[in-house]
Amino acid sequence: MPDRSRSDVAAAERWFVDHGLPYFVDDYRAAVARGLSRARLVPVLAVAVVVGALAGALTGPWLGAAAALGAALTALGVVLAGYAVATLRAWLIVGWAVRRTFRSLGLMVPLVTRALPLLLLFVTFLFINAEVWQVAASLDGGVLWVAVLLFAAMAVGFLLTRLPEELDSVDDEVEGKQLVDACTGTPLEPAARRIAAQVDRVGSVDAEVSGLQRVNLVLVLLVAQAVQVLLLALAVFAFFIVFGLVAMDPDVITLWTTHPLHPLDGPLGDLFGDRLSLELLRVSTFLAAFSGLYFTVYAVTDELYRRQFFSTVIRELERAVSARVAYRSLRDGEVVE
Repeated sequence: MPDRSRSDVAAAERWFVDHGLPYFVDDYRAAVARGLSRARLVPVLAVAVVVGALAGALTGPWLGAAAALGAALTALGVVLAGYAVATLRAWLIVGWAVRRTFRSLGLMVPLVTRALPLLLLFVTFLFINAEVWQVAASLDGGVLWVAVLLFAAMAVGFLLTRLPEELDSVDDEVEGKQLVDACTGTPLEPAARRIAAQVDRVGSVDAEVSGLQRVNLVLVLLVAQAVQVLLLALAVFAFFIVFGLVAMDPDVITLWTTHPLHPLDGPLGDLFGDRLSLELLRVSTFLAAFSGLYFTVYAVTDELYRRQFFSTVIRELERAVSARVAYRSLRDGEVVE
């Protein structure tokens, strides 16, 4: 491969990585495929199970069975997440999703406000409900953490069953003009213009993606949605902490929970007294996790929200899939200089 083409390929690969699509790059994809081989995965899973079991065994005698389960699941997840970050290049996808979310906060606000009014009306009713306080405030740290993990697992599972449907039209055939438009402003633009005439002669080329490259597209949608859900859950948590400090009388909470409150220690406890209690933190955390699950379901079932949010991300993915055609041609040496 000539030096110029090699330089163009390297620039194109950096562009894919910067846009959260490392699996579109041959070298990254080969490394990830090796990382997903049975010879690699079995030892990692074994280590994760052993670490989780040790964490649960060490935690159980001190904090109880629920805390042991939460510690085991957390340790298991940390080991697997560490492997995903180190070997599967997950941090490249997460980094892109976080950057994109904060760059598009102006777009996110009007989208989220469609879901917030009904959500806040519903969960605020739960927040001032004695039964919810009796249940959520009585959850110790381990049980509450397991409940949060359960809500998160349900949200991820729901997204994984619905998000692939959003990719049905992403990898259709690509025409010459579409190829040039997709590569405009990218390192692949010169190569795209050179191969556009070749594409036009055959009408279009197949841009279908499969395997790890399709997994990358799903992960991009999953992480982008998960970042939004996390931000909304944190906003709901902050709202209920403030609302509880302002509106919830400690004597009423004591009556609801049927046991004395446990004020927080430290500077915050000194500042707010009985109003900032462990019970308030538990109820706010429980309702924030539930709100995250609610928003996840809403985001992929509300037609208008899907058009507004996913249309932007899908256009970026369609552009990347089209750019992949130019990248493959350049990488394979099919571009005529």
